[in-house]
Amino acid sequence: MSDLKKLFIKTYGCQMNVYDSERMAEAMAPEGYVTTEDAGEADLVLLNTCHIREKAGDKLYSDLGRLRALKDAKPDMKIGVAGCIAQAEGAEIIRRVPMVDLVVGPQAYHRLPALVRGTDSPVDTDFPVESKFDLLPARKGLRGPTAFLTVQEGCDKFCAFCVVPYTRGAEVSRPVERVLSEARGLVERGVKDLTLLGQNVNAYHGTQNGADVGLAQLIDALAKIDGLERLRYTTSHPNDMADDLIEAHGTQPKLMPYLHLPVQSGSDRILKAMNRKHTAESYLRLIERFRAARPDILLTSDFIVGFPGETDADFEATLALIRQVGFGMAYSFKYSARPGTPAAEKPELPADVADARLQILQALVTQQQRAAQDAMVGQVCHVLYEKVGRMPGQMVGKSDHLMAVHVTDATGKVGDLVRVLITGASTNSLAAVPVV
Repeated sequence: MSDLKKLFIKTYGCQMNVYDSERMAEAMAPEGYVTTEDAGEADLVLLNTCHIREKAGDKLYSDLGRLRALKDAKPDMKIGVAGCIAQAEGAEIIRRVPMVDLVVGPQAYHRLPALVRGTDSPVDTDFPVESKFDLLPARKGLRGPTAFLTVQEGCDKFCAFCVVPYTRGAEVSRPVERVLSEARGLVERGVKDLTLLGQNVNAYHGTQNGADVGLAQLIDALAKIDGLERLRYTTSHPNDMADDLIEAHGTQPKLMPYLHLPVQSGSDRILKAMNRKHTAESYLRLIERFRAARPDILLTSDFIVGFPGETDADFEATLALIRQVGFGMAYSFKYSARPGTPAAEKPELPADVADARLQILQALVTQQQRAAQDAMVGQVCHVLYEKVGRMPGQMVGKSDHLMAVHVTDATGKVGDLVRVLITGASTNSLAAVPVV
């Protein structure tokens, strides 16, 4: 055991980065690395970055500054930057912070061991021909009953505000059998709840026995795996919603009543400027179809406020859409220019205007979130226990609608899928007791 080395990974941003961090840890395991929660004892520190928001780069360089003292005290420590900022800035990161030993983009992290060994260039931001998924080791050592599984990467949509097509590349889908094999392995290690990931996950088009397979068909194939109890997928684009995927929400019992479907704005004028290629009306019609297929579905979304050129009328249109849909939750952000994107060339709104709009929108969404949670009180649902709660005799898990639930259950165990009665709602969670 004395030959083991310690790996610390800090993950920024989306669920796909969480998945990528797990895979990087697994890639380094054959090199003798075990993970640690303490950067100070690490032999290798990886910062797996996100490039979606304006402050992402600032956070990276701030964290690198804090790591300087650790590196000075432990000169053999290696520091790597991974993820989307690594892809966007490449060697510039090492130029700005020479103590960084390696930079690896999200399409090349299967080559991380060679970078750490120093047998490859310290910067790898290529989009390789080979699939990284085919070269990574099998997943091992998962903790807990839930997991993410990437089935699709990249984006061909080129929204005017977004860097993903430049940092993650074109849309690529994994073959069905590769996905099924990884899922089976996860279930064998105790996973019961699987979330399928993709930048545009509903654009999934895999192959099986030479035939094209869409996301709905992939979900049906996954649902046949014994022991896999729950399926979700994220993130979706309104333009890629196939009829059979909408129908699956009403016919596939393992597909949970939850959908994250970003709309970004309720103004057709702003949606056109964003290059979203859908309208507020087409989005609302999609919501109607999902609710017809699954009346109890919980809907969440993303919103950007203060996009260049957004008027008071445009913002009011967004609020009107939110009121009409009634979201269970939403991620909302003030627009921030990302270098290299078309919108970055347009003049931004005054910061105080964007800030005020964001506060108004978030207050409305918070009101809807609380209403959705209050409506759950008195209902019966299932909760998958993910961890022991802070209170004695308490278990914590997620409901079918992906709400956090604290269950009073002295005999419960992590991994149990329990039928419960919701007894109370607080700001960000529900309280429940098992139904006998």
